Amino acid sequence: MMGSLFAATFLLVPSTTNAEQNENPKPTVGKLEHLKNFGSEGLSRNVDIWLPSDYSPNKKYAVLYMHDGQMLFDASTTWNKQAWHVDEVVTQLTKIGAIRNCIVVGPYNRGEYRHTDYFPQKPLAQLPSEIQNKIIKNELKGAPLADQYLKFLVNELKPYIDSHYSTKADVSNTFIAGSSMGGLISMYAMCEYPTVFGGAACISTHWPGSMQVDASLCANAFNTYIQTHLPNKANHKFYFDRGDKTLDALYGPGQLSVDETFKKSGWNSNQYVSLFFGGEDHSEKSWTKRLHLPLTFLLKK
Repeated sequence: MMGSLFAATFLLVPSTTNAEQNENPKPTVGKLEHLKNFGSEGLSRNVDIWLPSDYSPNKKYAVLYMHDGQMLFDASTTWNKQAWHVDEVVTQLTKIGAIRNCIVVGPYNRGEYRHTDYFPQKPLAQLPSEIQNKIIKNELKGAPLADQYLKFLVNELKPYIDSHYSTKADVSNTFIAGSSMGGLISMYAMCEYPTVFGGAACISTHWPGSMQVDASLCANAFNTYIQTHLPNKANHKFYFDRGDKTLDALYGPGQLSVDETFKKSGWNSNQYVSLFFGGEDHSEKSWTKRLHLPLTFLLKK
């Protein structure tokens, strides 16, 4: 449905910071409101809030939080001149009645601190100390901050959104999504805050976690964490997917292990989806083509 819209490439660690991004993005459809350096010192970042063209305070809207907010809407303002074009995908799905009315909130990543913010801390703590130290020193800028990032989302950003926009603030209408490391932190967010997030879309989830240690070490730690932190399947949904080209070629073993964990835990197809896209790579071109699938799964009316 969305397959021919856009072509893009996305690296694991985007090379831009908020300060380098001087031009406010503009959506093709709807309205984008921009928060500059929002949040507590040390974790503050730009945030974009997308509103549909017919947004009205007289209606109530579900909320989709998407990581890497600077990559979502306007290719002319991104570091690589490519984007997800979420506004167009959401608008088309809403128009045909496939999803409920929603707004999209995109907190930006912090450039070189993206890994620092998105690497789940509790699974990290399960690794041998020498492996932890290597990852923290070489990839997390000396200190993991995923727990603080989630507190920022839950305790600062969400209250702001719910108080300034006409939202349905309950767990059944609050969703989180991201790709690569954004997929990991989306999984972690719903496991850590199951009373806040009712669904997570984890697209091309970066199960190896670190590029400097054996891929199975972090993948096993993530799966072990999931086994003991699953939310109630009666009112939560997980979407996972992967391709098999470029970085996605690394994700098969980790994803299959996680699939087995959910199967053993009794999650059915209404609660858990894991899809494989042969020939698709780790890029916005691939993610945009299939974005309608996680959005329809999570936001179905």
